[in-house]
Amino acid sequence: MELEAAIRTRRSQHRLIDPAPSDEEFVDLLGWAATAPDHGHLRPWRWILVRGDGRAALGAAFASGAADPEAVRREARKPLRAPLLATLVLVPRRNHRVPDWEQLAASSAMVNSLMLLLHDRGYGSMWRTGPSVDSAGPRLLLHLAPHERIIGWLYVGTPDPTRRAVPRDPVQVGHRVSRFTPPPPVPPRSAVPQGLTSPVP
Repeated sequence: MELEAAIRTRRSQHRLIDPAPSDEEFVDLLGWAATAPDHGHLRPWRWILVRGDGRAALGAAFASGAADPEAVRREARKPLRAPLLATLVLVPRRNHRVPDWEQLAASSAMVNSLMLLLHDRGYGSMWRTGPSVDSAGPRLLLHLAPHERIIGWLYVGTPDPTRRAVPRDPVQVGHRVSRFTPPPPVPPRSAVPQGLTSPVP
């Protein structure tokens, strides 16, 4: 698939079924996704792959921070929407010349490349965040270090063939693009206006 075609046809897939990429295939695609722009080549991230019964355990961790019984049921079901939940963890390099925000930006660029590569292989994906990224349950379950942070979950699988892909048009973004016009040049300070014997202070 050509890159432009991949960008035009990729969709966030709300319903994903088996098969999902194997661990080996995921790592292979990730190796190419990791070539995305990354100032300093820090790779300030790691992935935790959640499959099978691990999804139910993750659902229980999601539900541990819910406020009412209905929210508990809703949160517990979320990880069951896909056969693979790839958890992206930011592992920032502290006190580095590349600031934390730029390390996060590099991680985001990598995710976008990975989603396009998955689409090219025939897989679907859905990027999800929400309150769970900052709640204690998932952090404890996945054994995160104090300085690590969950950025989000990439739900991965095969698109449900019973769901029709809705065509879409490019976003109208012309109003968000402008051209810089430099100001007129300022006369040099050494220029002496007529009738004066010294530069204007």
